[in-house]
Amino acid sequence: MTLSRTIFLLGCTSLLFSACSKDNTQEQQKVQTPPLKVETITITQQEIPIWATFTGKTKASSDQEIRARVSGILQERYFNDGDFVKKGQKLFKIEQDQYAADLKATRAKKAQDEAALKLANADVKRYEPLVKEGLAPRATLEQYESQQDSLKAAIEGDIAKIKQAELSLSYTIVKAPISGKISARYVDIGNLVSGAESTLLTTITSIDPLYAYFSPSNDDYLTFQKYKNKDKTYAFIELKSSIGDFRENGYVDFSDNMVDPETSTINMRAVIDNKHGDILPGNFVYVNIYINKTDKFKVIPPEVIFNDQLGKYIYVVDQNNTLKRADIETGYTTKQYVNVTKGLNFGDKVVVSGLMKLKPALKVDPTDVTATKGVKAILEKNEMMVKEETK
Repeated sequence: MTLSRTIFLLGCTSLLFSACSKDNTQEQQKVQTPPLKVETITITQQEIPIWATFTGKTKASSDQEIRARVSGILQERYFNDGDFVKKGQKLFKIEQDQYAADLKATRAKKAQDEAALKLANADVKRYEPLVKEGLAPRATLEQYESQQDSLKAAIEGDIAKIKQAELSLSYTIVKAPISGKISARYVDIGNLVSGAESTLLTTITSIDPLYAYFSPSNDDYLTFQKYKNKDKTYAFIELKSSIGDFRENGYVDFSDNMVDPETSTINMRAVIDNKHGDILPGNFVYVNIYINKTDKFKVIPPEVIFNDQLGKYIYVVDQNNTLKRADIETGYTTKQYVNVTKGLNFGDKVVVSGLMKLKPALKVDPTDVTATKGVKAILEKNEMMVKEETK
């Protein structure tokens, strides 16, 4: 055997031992690699609060124009621009002299007619026995009876005129028809205002309660109808601003009777308690609706759901601590949780950590974190909110 051939054989033998050694090392490493540590939540059956959030716009529950109902010079103003006023509070005074004089004249006319009726009654009473005995002509009695009826009718007219005069005089004091926030005055003191509601003096908007209008999609509306409480549906609105967030509570009181064909949405309204007056009409707000509770949902955090060509899926851990793909279908969804309608059973352990490292048939070392990251933890985030809205 030549020297070169001997060297070649020794080299091959060295490579063979090196490859075998490498394979053995990899096999040992593979055997020694510990299972992937993951966190899991166990799907349990418990009550789930169903919330829905929409964007909406606030509107005054009542918007009133304050107009002059009688003519005259505007003499007094009893509020400051932008004040909160109460129902029945005095706002303006229009000159009263003419209306007070008219009332006095109508009352005097009534007194005059009552005096004339008294005399007519006496004449009728005196002539009735004389006519009966043939001592006076019946025509005279009939004349007095006609005068009596005419004066009674005149007095009825006087009473109506007095009421009208009293009403006109009362209109000289302009009062707030509702409680709310008043705008700036549109007419200054000393100006002539026209009656018959032709002169606008100011406006009042009622912001307690406040309306919040929102438009859920038809699907959201059907969800609302399916799960809603038979009693009052609670709600609250949030207004986000640079100085902080404002929140007020209320309830849903109205939904329209048809779907908007252009947007496939339905107009709905929440009545909001706005005692502090922090939120004004015209604001864009978040309208949060507490629909109901249900114990039929199997919920998971939305971030544990994967998507591929076959659809949505998650990873569950089987009894052998091996990962298994579970194809799912989902239903009601919020920012906090997703309801799984198909592909998941109560008691399944869903992986919620290390998501980028997961693959089917991988051995794992699971740690149950249901108490901190499961349904109970999700509910605790909403528990105080739910209690406040449904107490």
